[in-house]
Parts: sequence; structure tokens; C-alpha cells
Amino acid sequence: MKEIVTTDKAPRAIGPYSQAVRAGNTVFASGQIPIDPATGEFVPGGIAEQTEQVLKNLTAVFAAAGVAMNQIVKTTVFLADMNDFTAMNEVYGKFFAENPPARATVQAARLPRDAKVEIEAIAVID
Repeated sequence: MKEIVTTDKAPRAIGPYSQAVRAGNTVFASGQIPIDPATGEFVPGGIAEQTEQVLKNLTAVFAAAGVAMNQIVKTTVFLADMNDFTAMNEVYGKFFAENPPARATVQAARLPRDAKVEIEAIAVID
């Protein structure tokens, strides 16, 4: 069984995809970019501010599915520039201070709307 997860507290999907999908006890969140859902625009600032907004968006999407951030088991971080890794990682660590999920981080040639960072995640409901 597949359930579509949506919330107005995160940017709406801008294409033929869902913010998240729940399948059984697993929730798959689509990649989030640093759009402020209140304005529909990127947050001002650099990689730190963009990473924080991305993780706030993911928090909102998972909350809509009834999932806490500590239930995330895997993330994939896409960076436009791997030189931003340290700054991204510092912000990321604040959201996953204890028992962080597994993670892959890759540099992408280009991200949607020329974002500096995009993060997707998978959570398992206890």
C-alpha cells in the first residue's frame, strides 16, 4: 500500500513527484532544496543557510507523515560544490546530533534551480 504525504509547511512538488511516499512502515522523502515555503524563494545566504532550510523542509515533510527526524535511517546529500562539505556537515550535525542516519554525499554537476544543496531521506516508522 502506498500513501502520498503532503504538507504546506514545505515547498510543494514542482513536477510529477510527491513530497514523500509512505509504503508500509517506510517513508521516502523526495529531495528538498532550500526554498522557503512561505515565500517560494531560496533563503538568502550561502551553504549553511541553504542546508538549514533544506533540513527544516525535510523535518516538515516527515512531520506530516508522523515521523521524527531520529527515525531517518538514510540520507543522500547532493552538493553543487564538494568544497561546501564542511559547512554543510556542521549544520547537518545539529539536526542529527545523536544516532545519525547512514549517509552518502556526492557532488552533482547541477541541482534544481541552481541550489547549492539538496537532501533526500528515508525513514522507518517503529
